[in-house]
Amino acid sequence: MASRPKHSAPRPAPRLYLITPPIADAAAFTADLTAALSAGDIAAVLLRFAQGDERTLINRAKTLAAPVQDKGAALLLDGHADLVARAGADGAHLTGIAAFSEALETLKPDRIAGAGGLTSRHDAMLAAEQGADYVMFGEPDAEGRPAFAAIEERIDWWAQLFEIPCVGYAASLDEISPLVAAGADFVALGDFLWHDPRAIALTLSEAAGYLRLPEPAT
Repeated sequence: MASRPKHSAPRPAPRLYLITPPIADAAAFTADLTAALSAGDIAAVLLRFAQGDERTLINRAKTLAAPVQDKGAALLLDGHADLVARAGADGAHLTGIAAFSEALETLKPDRIAGAGGLTSRHDAMLAAEQGADYVMFGEPDAEGRPAFAAIEERIDWWAQLFEIPCVGYAASLDEISPLVAAGADFVALGDFLWHDPRAIALTLSEAAGYLRLPEPAT
């Protein structure tokens, strides 16, 4: 795991990372997803599944792979590393260091392996040492979400020390600018994006406006 150089090149502008709601009907969701992908520069889409058997999940992923990949974005599955190749996805996002470690043999070296649910600095560093393509901080779990100040602190720590990209999870538009200021390389947009299908493009446009990097201190 490489440390971030002390005199590194100027940081590129962060990009957006979309997290879908749990998808049961991929065909029905295609219009909303296409609207989002057409409204901004999207680096990746994390596909969350509603419950289904293996063949059903693969078919859902295949239905959404083309709209995502045709826009130059990566399609990642939420878990299900064993389905990535058969579904035509680009990789998987694994929650928790145990799940991440277990999936590495399946995903590497050809596919993206992202790590989230990292409850400690030690887990984050371990994921990086094992070859994570990115780490994510701030996403909710069954017990809720860390305090936002703690999320900012974790991203700031990571951005100052490590080269591996960091994704900051934004639960609202108001959280995007602070995550960018803290050093997030990508900003993940969660459920709030999909609440009103008529407003997806407008929300993405607003989100893109918040991605501007803060002016350097003089």
